[in-house]
Amino acid sequence: MSAAAVEHPCDDEPETQLETANRLMDQLPGHRVEIIGGVITVAPPPDGPHARALTKLMRPFIAAGLDDGETEVLQGVGLWLPSGPEDYAIPDLAIVDADLDEHLIENNCYDPACFRLVLEVTSGNYQNDMRNKVTAYAQAKIPVYVVVDRKHSRIHVLTEPLPSGYDRHEVYAPGQEAPLPSVLGTEVSLDVAELVRAGRPKR
Repeated sequence: MSAAAVEHPCDDEPETQLETANRLMDQLPGHRVEIIGGVITVAPPPDGPHARALTKLMRPFIAAGLDDGETEVLQGVGLWLPSGPEDYAIPDLAIVDADLDEHLIENNCYDPACFRLVLEVTSGNYQNDMRNKVTAYAQAKIPVYVVVDRKHSRIHVLTEPLPSGYDRHEVYAPGQEAPLPSVLGTEVSLDVAELVRAGRPKR
C-alpha cells in the first residue's frame, strides 16, 4: 500500500484535515486514509499476500489466548494519536484491551492507552511505516510496534517508547523467531520465515 500525501482544496471555508480525510474515505472505498504528523496519506487496498501475512500473524496471538479475556486481536481499528490535533492511524493489526469500546475518542478512533501492540505489514508504504509511524506510535506510548518488512524479508520489533521514537529496535531474519515482550500478558514469538513467505506473491 503506497501512501501519498493529500492536500485539501482551498475555498472560502477550507475543510479541516479530518473532514478531508473522511471525504476521501467516502470517495475511495477500500483505501486507507490516515493523518500522521499533520499530513494526510492515502494507501490503496492491500494485495493478496499482504492479507495472507495478516491472517498468519493473527494465529499465534489467538493461540496464545490474546483474543479472549483481557485483550482482543483486531484488524484495522482506528488509533487516535497525540502527534497532532486531528492525527490518527489505522494499523493493520492491534492487540487492544478488552474494554476498548469504552475508550472511543473521535472519528471511530480509540485512546492509545488501550493498545498493547500495533503491527504494520509493509507494501509501497515502507518509509511511512519505518519512519513517520515509528515516531507517531512512540509518542502515543504504544508499548510494542511490530513491522513485517516485506521488502527486506525482516521483522522489526520496537519497544520502550520515547518522545522521539523507540529506545529498543530488534531486527529478525528468516530462520529466527521474533519474541515479543511480556507486556502482551503472555509469551508470543513470530516465525519470521513463515510470515515473510506468506507476504510474497505466489507467482
